[in-house]
Amino acid sequence: MSDIWRLPASRVADLIRQRKLSATEAAQAALARLEAVNPKLNAVVDYRPDQVLRRAGAIDAALARGEEQGALAGVPVTVKVNIDQAGFATTNGVTLQNDLIAAADSPVVDNLQKAGAVIVGRTNTPAFSYRWFTSNKLHGATLNPRNAALTPGGSSGGAASSVAAGIGHIAHGTDIAGSIRFPAYACGVHGLRPTLGRIAAWNAALPERAIGGQIMAVSGPIARTVHDLRLGLASMAAPDARDPWWCPAPLVGPDAPRTVALCLRPDGLDTQPEIVTALLDAAERLRDAGWTVDEVDALPPIQDAIESQVTLWMGDGYDAMVRAAEREGDAGAITALAGKAGIARDITASALSAALVKRATITRQWQMFLERYPVVLLPVCAELPFVDNLDLQGPAAYARVWQAQLTMIGLPLTGLPALTVSTGMVGNSPVGVQLVAGRFREDLCLAAGEAIEARGVPPMPVVDLVN
Repeated sequence: MSDIWRLPASRVADLIRQRKLSATEAAQAALARLEAVNPKLNAVVDYRPDQVLRRAGAIDAALARGEEQGALAGVPVTVKVNIDQAGFATTNGVTLQNDLIAAADSPVVDNLQKAGAVIVGRTNTPAFSYRWFTSNKLHGATLNPRNAALTPGGSSGGAASSVAAGIGHIAHGTDIAGSIRFPAYACGVHGLRPTLGRIAAWNAALPERAIGGQIMAVSGPIARTVHDLRLGLASMAAPDARDPWWCPAPLVGPDAPRTVALCLRPDGLDTQPEIVTALLDAAERLRDAGWTVDEVDALPPIQDAIESQVTLWMGDGYDAMVRAAEREGDAGAITALAGKAGIARDITASALSAALVKRATITRQWQMFLERYPVVLLPVCAELPFVDNLDLQGPAAYARVWQAQLTMIGLPLTGLPALTVSTGMVGNSPVGVQLVAGRFREDLCLAAGEAIEARGVPPMPVVDLVN
């Protein structure tokens, strides 16, 4: 089967479980695809074929002995270079961490491997995972396989690029301000930002994160089908005592009304016509599937959440972040931090406390709104995916990017789950929509996402890369 790399993760897992395909064959196909397209994309920046094949061979041997190997047994996946994988450098796209070799696996890597997945490589990220564009001095730039002129997104740009190009069937990403949702959007695939506490994460190779990172950054799956997101989520969400934020919440909650609030311009967002069209189309797909969709003029605060989000994310240790970016000499990281100096510099303890208080207020408003509308449909971004490195083209361009990403930045403050669903292409540009639900109700996001996906064309891997 020379086209194994094109298949959904669920199909690969079924074939391996039925002994119609071996884990070794799936790994060989993934490696062959990686070697065919990655030299152009630079999505995967660290991989060891011998180790990949040994892992696949061990799974085949265990299956031959009749041993259960998990829901992802033999499925090739990728993980991001900002999480610990034993024996690999946790670089986070930074030369300063090139020799930071992890002694143990992070909970995410552990859980993927307990589910039987085969990690075929580690994917690229911007320096310090700060940008919605993916390049750095250590690993270089990653390209978007659907259109090389566009950003692949960031910070999980390598993850989304790899899945879109057929390198692996599920990719791990992280998201503190859109780093799963926006790359999925930019590369024309699906990406799930889970609820805070759903997926255990921790890097023993790095210092403990400041409070902003602890309560807003999450790990999650990127894939070409919503069903594969389900598989990735279930596998990554297994218990791990190393993350004190992890919660034993069920993956499926109680029945809820199939009622959706559609908001085209949350908080006055200047949503471009192509995005409005995609949202209205997604709403019609949901109605066709039996959902009730009400268009609303306003949502709970998003814009007001941004200052608290930046205060918590960058304000606790901002000067140290700037010094590290300057030592690294990465223009993207320096620009990202400089753009928020007005909020983040000289943050006091009382300001951090006030941001945490405001977080509770805004989260309460969202939770009460979601009692009436269990799912919200809104833009991923106000624009189609940006031209690559637009944020480096001067202050006006940086401000444009930041303003368009309102939903990417503000929603993580609440800890709520959010899903990017790819809905097609506008010319040579991917387009999609975003779904939000209540805490630990990823199942509602995924159910709505499947309804939208089923009435469109599910994202397929890019066969011939677009220049």
